[in-house]
Amino acid sequence: MSTIAIRDAYGDALAELGAKNDKVVVLEADVGSSSKSIVFGKAFPDRYYNVGISELNMNAMAAGFASCGLVPFTNTFSVFMTLRGGDPINSMIAYDKLNVKLAGTYCGLSDSYDGASHHAIGDIAILRAIPSLTIISVCDAIETKKAVFAAAEHSGPVYLRLSRAAAPTIFDDSYDFKIGKGVTVKSGTDITIVSTGQILHECLKASDMLAQNGISARVVNIHTIKPLDEELILRCAEETGAIITVEEHSDFGGLGSAVSEVCAKHCPVPMDIIGINEFSQSGDYLELLQRHGLTSGQITEKAIKLHQRKKVSV
Repeated sequence: MSTIAIRDAYGDALAELGAKNDKVVVLEADVGSSSKSIVFGKAFPDRYYNVGISELNMNAMAAGFASCGLVPFTNTFSVFMTLRGGDPINSMIAYDKLNVKLAGTYCGLSDSYDGASHHAIGDIAILRAIPSLTIISVCDAIETKKAVFAAAEHSGPVYLRLSRAAAPTIFDDSYDFKIGKGVTVKSGTDITIVSTGQILHECLKASDMLAQNGISARVVNIHTIKPLDEELILRCAEETGAIITVEEHSDFGGLGSAVSEVCAKHCPVPMDIIGINEFSQSGDYLELLQRHGLTSGQITEKAIKLHQRKKVSV
């Protein structure tokens, strides 16, 4: 299994898209080498705009480009995209349903050594509350490329949640990526692990550990958090009777909240949400995952407890 940094996959996909679609323009908030949008900039300098450290202006400019029929991709760290650039996302891009693609890189804890100021653990929650906005969170290099092209073809605003860290490749080129449709990565009958983003790899390892404990765990990849694949979520709830969500995001307002809202309305089952509930620290990425309970062993422990709750509730 190869390991590729999602930001590298994004830069290459963006340049490939630019060669096929001359309406694509790219805006960058002075972190092009980090986001890898610079790959597009070197290939198409006349369609690449470094606006400086001005996320709000960048997104407002993108709204103008979109209103003229172009397909702008804006690029900066996820935390700055949503907090500093949030006003035009809400008041211009989403309100007018403009065809802007917001690429938030270094999501979750992946900018680990820069500390809490650069960790994006609330971006999904912020953007879920804004109407008209599609939210995509990718798990590996293959899904990243598919998502970039799908976002460009989609009519309307899209947020792409992209990690800095290297991620094991889970899918191959035959992978059928469709916005709004989750994917069952591994079958199971006793419990469902629902995940998004590159933490999916830890969930797959946890599923193997659970099998050693006699628990058959289904693993589902929800790459599109909004609109959520409610049909798939409810089928998992009905068939396995318990759901645990795992995300590199706050456990408030993210994937776990979205899934629990659907289940509470239509099919209540025992649930648990694994996420981040405090500001983190500066340090090694894998150590931060351990600190917040996001490693395969920790996921396994919580899944076993959830399975026990399920048996009691039956």
